[in-house]
Amino acid sequence: MSTLLTGLKQHSIVVADTGDFAAMRKYQPRDATTNPSLLLKAATMPEYVGLVDRVVAEARQAASSASAALPMAMDRLAVAFGLEILNIVPNRVSTEVDARLSFDTRGSIDKALTLISLYEAAGVPRERILIKLAATWEGIEAARHLRQFGIRSNLTLLFSFAQAVACAEAGVQLISPFVGRILDWYKKSTGVAGYAPAEDPGVRSVTKIYTYYKKFGHATEVMGASFRNRDQILELAGCDLLTISPGLLEELDSNVGDVPRRLIPGTATDAALERVVMDERTFRWMHNEDAMATEKLSEGIRLFAADCLKLEQFLAGRLAR
Repeated sequence: MSTLLTGLKQHSIVVADTGDFAAMRKYQPRDATTNPSLLLKAATMPEYVGLVDRVVAEARQAASSASAALPMAMDRLAVAFGLEILNIVPNRVSTEVDARLSFDTRGSIDKALTLISLYEAAGVPRERILIKLAATWEGIEAARHLRQFGIRSNLTLLFSFAQAVACAEAGVQLISPFVGRILDWYKKSTGVAGYAPAEDPGVRSVTKIYTYYKKFGHATEVMGASFRNRDQILELAGCDLLTISPGLLEELDSNVGDVPRRLIPGTATDAALERVVMDERTFRWMHNEDAMATEKLSEGIRLFAADCLKLEQFLAGRLAR
């Protein structure tokens, strides 16, 4: 009998949700994702001091002024970690746009183009990069425009069905619904200590999105994210992709058992779901009516923005030396 991780890989593409290169080598994911929190954690680890020092030196040399060196160092650090990751994973890496641009379509587009130009200068084709954007209306519109440049996006901090539909209609490459954070909200809101895997609110949200996409032929990939336990992961076996932290990858790799496929494209045809035509007004109203999604999206942007600021402060200290 194989491990749960091996069984899961038969149904879904497994993605490493980490900035730790050693964990990626161990679990051999197809893709990897990063975010400001993971970059901040990785950048302060002793084993990556050399990489950080190299980025700081390059930014200091390339910048036209002291004030320009910090944003340049931020961009170069994200890409430097991405390049290291692409030496390990065979497929794609997701690199995130600054969360403070979540309500700035033009700013998000410009930042994405900067990141892509840095990757291409290092010899990496844009097909191997996913630009991560918060799934605000502005972020989704940025992703729509980036498609014109052949740039693919990963829309993150996704909590509502409205966000998922808007992303599909914008032709977004991939979405990352946050399973665990949805569960966190419902446990706190209802006082319920836990849910059976099939009744888990985060699992049910991803299942609905996956079914809707398959029923109406949307090509956007669904990548379940932000898991709290292995039962959530196993209940979504068959989802296009699943991005998993090293701790849960270790748990899946240390236990054996059968992993039945739960999400099956062919079963979506008969699902009782009506097609939604999305525009900005419909999006904002539908999302507003989902209290969980409204709160968790705002909270997620604030948390990522705070970690961006901490990372800036860390790099500013290095630049000042």
